[in-house]
Formats: sequence, C-alpha cells, structure tokens
Amino acid sequence: MPHDEGSAVARVAGEHPVTPDGRYFVVRGRLWRRSDPSLPEHRREELVNRLMDGRRGVDAAKRSGDIEKEKEARKIVDVAKRELGERGPVWWTDGSQDYNRHMAENTPYADWYAGLAGLPG
Repeated sequence: MPHDEGSAVARVAGEHPVTPDGRYFVVRGRLWRRSDPSLPEHRREELVNRLMDGRRGVDAAKRSGDIEKEKEARKIVDVAKRELGERGPVWWTDGSQDYNRHMAENTPYADWYAGLAGLPG
C-alpha cells in the first residue's frame, strides 16, 4: 500500500474510513479520491459549493426532463470535481497509481481495508 503500510488506525471522512495516506475514503468497499489537501480552505469551500449547486442542478434537470440543462449541470459538477482534485490528474507527486473507484480489496490498500472489520465503509 502506498505510504504508512503499518497503520491499522483509520481516520474518517464523515462516516467513511480514510486510507492512511489520506488519498481516498471508502464507501461500500470502493475507494473514492479525496480533495487536494493543498487547496486553501476558502477555495475548497467555494468549489464544494459549486459542486453542490451543480448536483442540485442535475437533480432538477432530471426531474423536469430538460436534457440540455442536465448536460450543463453535469459539466459544472465535472469541472468542480476536477478543480478539487477528485477527478483528472492526481494531486500527489510521488508517481503512485490512482485507484479512484477501485474496490479496496483489489488494490494495494487491501490489507489495510481488511483490518477495518466492523468499521463503516
């Protein structure tokens, strides 16, 4: 596993365990890339607000059946997630592979994840 192999202690993001290197949180066994921790808090907050606005826009467009508005809202979501570092090029610089959306048990995080028995995620 990248960084800190021996750590069985899980940090949590909300209710979800966070990998020891801080790159991912786990939901139902799947790794999801976290936001770039080097983003200034005010910028991260701005991007999260934009992301949530976009998600609400997707929901509203789907309910109304407006395909064009849904496309626009999905683009807002995608841009915000890329700027947050959750999609696109990875924010770490050590050359480690990205395991975003992979099942934790099929990655170098498998042993760490197996040690979390009983924790949510």
